[in-house]
Order: sequence, then C-alpha cells, then structure tokens
Amino acid sequence: MARRQTTTYGFKQTSSLLTSRIRKASESRGFAVSRVLVHWEEVAGPDIAAISKPVDISYKGKKFGATLTLLTTGANAPILDMQKAQIRDRVNAAYGYDAIAHIRITQTAPTGFSDGKVAFAPAPKRPPAAPDPEIRRAAQATANGVSDDGLRQALETLAQNVLAKSRS
Repeated sequence: MARRQTTTYGFKQTSSLLTSRIRKASESRGFAVSRVLVHWEEVAGPDIAAISKPVDISYKGKKFGATLTLLTTGANAPILDMQKAQIRDRVNAAYGYDAIAHIRITQTAPTGFSDGKVAFAPAPKRPPAAPDPEIRRAAQATANGVSDDGLRQALETLAQNVLAKSRS
C-alpha cells in the first residue's frame, strides 16, 4: 500500500496551532459578544427582539459554551422561556458554532425605578443632514466625467462624505 505524500514534512500550519488561542483571546476581549449585542434583531428575529434585549454573555470557567443573559419584562418571560432552544439555535447559527450553551432570562418592570427601565426599540434614525452647497459642487465636479448615472451618483455621495469628514 502506497503511503500518502505530504508537503508539510511533519510541520503543522501556523493557523492550526493558533486557532484556539486566538479564539480565547478574542472572546475575553468581547469580539465574539459584539455580533449578538449589536445585531440582536437580525440574529433573534423581530418578534423576539421586540420583547427582549441581550445584556451579557459570560464564559464561566474553561468549559465550552457561554451563558447568554436576556432582559425582558415580567409578562414576556414565559414566552421567552418557551423559546430558549430556538433562540440558542439562532444565536449559535450567527456565531457559526455552539458558542451559547445556556440562556438566562432576567425580568424587569416596564416602568419604575431607573434600573428597571429598559428600551427594547432602537433609537429612531435621523435623516441625513443636507450637505453644504460648496461641498456638493465640489463632489459633482469630482464625478463629472463618469457617464453611468448610478456610478456617478455613488461617486458624488462618496465625495460628499469624504469632503464633509475632512472639513470637520
């Protein structure tokens, strides 16, 4: 039986040696947490995001799998409790591996003390401010030679953003 030829000559790829250390360092610094906290509505879905808010992801000890803590009002806690498995599956799908092993639900009053107040809806988006006419003219001059309308508009918008940012 022929032996399989390897091109590594007994050496391992650097990425295979560092994968666990990089993951451990990034988790301890919050890189794994930010995806769930920032994009909660996309991860959990609009129905669950409307009644809950992720407040913490804790990694206790060295065991694999974290605990996700969700904040909700008292009336919605039983609803979330019945959907723990679905929430865990969605969060783990966002991570790409089984990052979350447990979900803990914390209840708070919808109104009352300052610690009990929670806003489940994101802040309303403000319409973009009208650009300075001088910046608008400079941006139009920058993209003037482009014949494609869509590309010219995109370049004008980019130029307006860059010029406005450099002036502030």
